Parts: sequence; structure tokens; C-alpha cells
Amino acid sequence: MTEPDIFYILGNKVRRDLLSHLTCTECYFSFLSNKVSVSSTAVSKHLKIMEREGIIQSFEKEGPFVGPTRKYYEIVHSATYVATLTPNLFWYENLQLEKEPVLENLRINLKELELEPENLLAMVKNFIDADNELRKLLQALKAIESYRDKMMKRIKETYLREIGDMTQLAILHYVLIYGEATVDDLSDRLNLKEREVVRKVEELNRFVPLIIKDDRIKIDAEKLEQKLKGVGDGRENQDFSK
Repeated sequence: MTEPDIFYILGNKVRRDLLSHLTCTECYFSFLSNKVSVSSTAVSKHLKIMEREGIIQSFEKEGPFVGPTRKYYEIVHSATYVATLTPNLFWYENLQLEKEPVLENLRINLKELELEPENLLAMVKNFIDADNELRKLLQALKAIESYRDKMMKRIKETYLREIGDMTQLAILHYVLIYGEATVDDLSDRLNLKEREVVRKVEELNRFVPLIIKDDRIKIDAEKLEQKLKGVGDGRENQDFSK
């Protein structure tokens, strides 16, 4: 299969928004149509383009209620793309992610690079040395993104199995990827009223500690560490099924 034209795919905001929703869960067509500000005809066109490029695939399955089967979409491509464009450089790399990441220590050494090499041969050598360091950095990036992808998959599966609230999971997914979110961000993304977002954030906070301040939400890393220590020594053991 040929490599997808990822820059063409990502060059359109609607397609980026659709992919963002699909990273949280598989979605049926009408759900996706309601999440973007274009017509259903336009959504169908964008989905067909991404399916043709091998980024997503469609399939039919029955919904949770009695009725006809629905057409669902899911992402089937796993890669990290890195690109540089300057007056002197243009390159991009497609890093295919691995299901089982290789985690190892990689030492990046930039101190040996000369900022002002004296002659042409020294410049060429320093460029090659820098390129070798870049290759190690790309290797590390591939391992990190493979690991993050695996962890996010497990987070989604575990949250739905133990807690079962898709809206809470969508909030957690967004906050983990972007570091923080505003109530307004989540309201737009989830197509919910702000008071409903606040209620869901408060519910999520029961299971994953959050900092909620000035309408901004992010993971409370300090409290998370405290909870993990509590679980580890038996002081705290939450039963999510209740």
C-alpha cells in the first residue's frame, strides 16, 4: 500500500477535526457530522478522501438500541511525521509506530558540535555529526509516541470498562493530549453546554484528580502521585464499579 499523502490530509481543518474525534473512539457518521461546522455532504467527502488514503476505514455494526446498522469509522494508520522547512533545508520523515515500543536510554550529545567550523570539510563533518544525533532523537521520538499510543489505548479501554462514561473519557483524552483545556474548549468539542461540561469534569475528578481553576482544567500531578502511593501501600483503593 502506498504511503498516504498526510500533508494533504492534515492541510484541511475539517479533516483534522474529524481525526481528532476519531482518536477518542470509533464514531458513526451522524455523530461526526454533528461535531463539525460543515454539511453532511462535505463530511462524507472528507471521510471518503481519508479512507481512500488509508488513514481510516469504515464498517457497519448495530448500535446500542434496536434499529438498522450504522456506518462507523475508525483510524487504521499509526505514524508520527516530522518535517523541517527552511531556506536551506526541506525533509520529512514517516516514523511508523510499533505496538510494543522499545524503551531504552539514548544519549543525545550536542556539545561536541562546533558552532563556527573553520573550513568546508569541518562544516561537512559537523553536519554529518548533527544528522547522527538527529537520527537518535527520531528513534527516541518513535519509541515515546509508540508508548504514548499504547498507554492511551489502555486508558480508553480501562476507563470504559471500569467507569463507562464516554463524555468523561473524552474530557480526559483531550486534557491528556493537550495538557489542559478550558470549559469553552470542551463545550465546543463535545457540543455540550458549559454547565454540562462543568458537571462532567466534576464527575471525572472523582476518578482522576484534576486542577479546576478559572475555567481551566488539567491533571493534578501532585495529587495523582499521592493517590498512587495510597493505592500502593493499601491506604486507598478505589472501586470504580460503585
